[in-house]
Amino acid sequence: MKLFFPENYKAKLDLKQTEKAIKFVKDFFQENLSAELRLRRVTAPLFVLKGTGINDDLNGVERAVTFAVREMNDAKAEVVHSLAKWKRLMLAQYGIPAGYGIYTDMNAIRADEELSNIHSLYVDQWDWEKVLMSQQRSLEYLKKVVGQIYSVLLRTEFVVYENYPTIKPLLPEEIHFVHAEELVQRYPKLSAKEREFEVAKQYGAVFIIGIGGALSNGQKHDGRAPDYDDWTTDNSDGFKGLNGDIVIWNPILQQSLEISSMGIRVDKEALLRQLAITGFSERKELLFHKKLLNGELPLSIGGGIGQSRLCMYLLRKAHIGEVQASLWPEEMVQQCAEHNIFMV
Repeated sequence: MKLFFPENYKAKLDLKQTEKAIKFVKDFFQENLSAELRLRRVTAPLFVLKGTGINDDLNGVERAVTFAVREMNDAKAEVVHSLAKWKRLMLAQYGIPAGYGIYTDMNAIRADEELSNIHSLYVDQWDWEKVLMSQQRSLEYLKKVVGQIYSVLLRTEFVVYENYPTIKPLLPEEIHFVHAEELVQRYPKLSAKEREFEVAKQYGAVFIIGIGGALSNGQKHDGRAPDYDDWTTDNSDGFKGLNGDIVIWNPILQQSLEISSMGIRVDKEALLRQLAITGFSERKELLFHKKLLNGELPLSIGGGIGQSRLCMYLLRKAHIGEVQASLWPEEMVQQCAEHNIFMV
């Protein structure tokens, strides 16, 4: 178990205050995100049929929680990892016009997750997706949307302070943009996570661009499935990739904290290119991929924003279990309690 215990830690809010604050943060953030990006709320599935290509493959190694559906001749269903591809199908089904989109509460179970202060078996995030025009498939537009999301985060941090004055605002006024390749050149001897640590500590809030493709050191900054984010298109800055992560510095844990993974989605050309690079060209025969290749799905941008991680940061908690009900090893629960960290 990878745990970090802040020295002399004491939660700023007790259990009852925390529960009220969680609802306040979630209500305020999603209402403002919806208004800022012009998103309509929709209902989302907890599971999808296996073999349709709709589920998110994450890094390609995580096992989906699977079960047989008796009323469908024991067809296999999978608990979603995320709704990255499902949302794009919904944009088409709802007939959402360019400039507008959808968002939803996404709940997932990731059974292979390595549990820590920030990792849980249970994942809850706001999944959102927005229709683009072809000229908006650019690094400049990606940065614009990141700036909009960050403005909502700043706004939320301020109203938390207004309601809970012991929680002082910490985020910088602007988010810093950096490409994953720039980090390799800046910190050639560090691992990807160590590079994130250094740049987040320096700037307080960063958007790391270009995640999924191999960098000059032959390694990826982090894994990305080949069929939702576009991580191979050339950018105006000379690097590749139209996606990235929002990462902030967590002073309680003294580490970087990823709160959002997002990006401009693959078009037909990028999908074929990335399937070939990753050796998954056979996916062209799956439902989602056929629709995309046949021009039945709109161009889009989208991502996920971690609800519990956001609450954990804004309420200055040391463990995600303080803001989320999940399963934890008894040893972890006991160790945390010994350091004044009490699970929900």
